[in-house]
Amino acid sequence: MQPKTAIASQNILGEGPWWSVEEQEFYWVDIKVPCLLRWNPITNARKEWSLPDEVGTFVRSSGSHGIVALQNGIARIDLDSGELTPMMHPEKDKPWNRYNDGKCDRRGRFWVGSMDNAEQQTSGTLYRIDEDHTVTAIKSPVGISNGLGWSPDNTVMYYADSPAKCIYAYDYDIETGAATNERILVNVDKGVPDGLTVDSEGYIWNAQWGAWRVVRYAPDGSIDHILDMPVAQPTSCCFGGPDLNDLYITSARIGLSKNDLEKQPEAGNVFTVRTATPGLPESPFAG
Repeated sequence: MQPKTAIASQNILGEGPWWSVEEQEFYWVDIKVPCLLRWNPITNARKEWSLPDEVGTFVRSSGSHGIVALQNGIARIDLDSGELTPMMHPEKDKPWNRYNDGKCDRRGRFWVGSMDNAEQQTSGTLYRIDEDHTVTAIKSPVGISNGLGWSPDNTVMYYADSPAKCIYAYDYDIETGAATNERILVNVDKGVPDGLTVDSEGYIWNAQWGAWRVVRYAPDGSIDHILDMPVAQPTSCCFGGPDLNDLYITSARIGLSKNDLEKQPEAGNVFTVRTATPGLPESPFAG
């Protein structure tokens, strides 16, 4: 398997990949521009929505709407008009923080975490936002709240805290959204764990910032496969394509010197690679 550039996006900080099964289109964000982007792999058409402040992630919701986690709150975006409607902002008292990675479980609960935007203190929190917009703080303090995913049978939740260099596993109750019995699944030995996704066999794919790689872990935390990347800073991944056998991987150029960019000119692009095992569809927000 050799990842190839799918979108020559040259993002400053590409993140939040999300594949719409219904539309057969790929969404992602550039945190620092800031903007939301969409790409159609058949027509190669792209659309971009400019956003008022830094955006950590995106998920679809009902109709023509989606949810964006902005530095100054979580908002609903009308994908036709681009209009934003504020929803909630549980960190109004922490203006130095911003929201980072987020994802929905298979009942449509939106899980999103925060981080110190200057990466100088451990002031982040992981939140669960239910269909009725109830916000529950789940884990705090967190360094850089990152990758989220669930096992195919919905009994295990995975979560990464980048500075801790850990991917955690939790017992998960899909009926209530309760995550319990935290334990370390993986101590990452190279780079730091960033965004992740789970395939249909229950294996965890984790983009590892600074390590030039995406790693496929078995459910017991052992390394199954290392996917070498042509860039140092892969940021996240999700499955897409008609059969969900295309792994899409976002990346970043931020912090790279001119010399670095000469060695990795594709930094910031979105990559794709065909996998033997298909992924699982992304879940939209139910609220």
